[in-house]
Amino acid sequence: MSEATSEDIFRPEALDYHRKHGDFPEGELLHLDRRWLDRAYWVLGFTVLAALVFCLVAPVHEYASGPAVVRLLGQTRLSAKTGGTVASVEAAPGQHVHPGDVLLRFDETEGQTALNHVEREIEIQTLKLLRDPTDQEARRSLAPLQGQREAAKAHLNESIIRSPIEGVVSDVRVRPWMHLMPGDVMVSLAKGDTHFSVVALLPGEFRPMLRVGMAMRFELSGQRYLYQRLALKSVGNEVVGPSEARRYLGADVADTLTVSGPVVLVQAELPANTFTTEGRNFRYYDGLLGRVDARVRTQSFFMALVPWARRLFNHGEP
Repeated sequence: MSEATSEDIFRPEALDYHRKHGDFPEGELLHLDRRWLDRAYWVLGFTVLAALVFCLVAPVHEYASGPAVVRLLGQTRLSAKTGGTVASVEAAPGQHVHPGDVLLRFDETEGQTALNHVEREIEIQTLKLLRDPTDQEARRSLAPLQGQREAAKAHLNESIIRSPIEGVVSDVRVRPWMHLMPGDVMVSLAKGDTHFSVVALLPGEFRPMLRVGMAMRFELSGQRYLYQRLALKSVGNEVVGPSEARRYLGADVADTLTVSGPVVLVQAELPANTFTTEGRNFRYYDGLLGRVDARVRTQSFFMALVPWARRLFNHGEP
């Protein structure tokens, strides 16, 4: 078998290239340009250095976040003192009222019947006493009957709900023949100097870091990326449970918020009674929901990535 020559093993193009560049070392299959390799090393080194600087310098913010509700300050809510059925509603939202104006009436058919019965008994005993002034039984019966009459009149008077202030009816939550339980909100009245605030429920673990004047970002539900930057006006001194937080917010909005775990209540005032979106002005309303974020701590990216390093450097102040 004849021995193969270089012309048989290599392609003619490769042999031709080798003849023209004979200064390359014999047998070199791949030629690397050192200039590009050196540049790649510099780029890699600069990237690593930039990443280290970013980790040490770039700030990472930690936020206390929680649900919030818009509340109308200066508003008076009238709640039912006793249970009963609404007979008529004589107030409408937006109506201007004065002290003593009737807002609604309860159905007091039974109360009126009881009063009529007591008054008839008083008339009977009075007639007995007029016929026989010495009738001691009739005389003894008059005193308790008169007390029952006064109690019945007071009860009937309480069945008429009147406005305690001068203002505007902002909300009516009852309708005729609706049965109410004690504590149910019936009518809300607003004075002329009312303004809105935001009440938020933040995780209780962040209470030591929260303080009056701290910045808080408020986002109204349904208005994404429409933020209001507010300043905390008050911070609760106690961390409370979900049931206590709901009691503070009131039965009218407590069921609309999801509260889990201990929380601290914070409050901030809105700068205006309206907000602007898409070039249009809209009014805030009591009970609107949203979410707040309060920045409680700022630390470097490295400290956030390696939490145990905080003990060594004592870094990461709020």
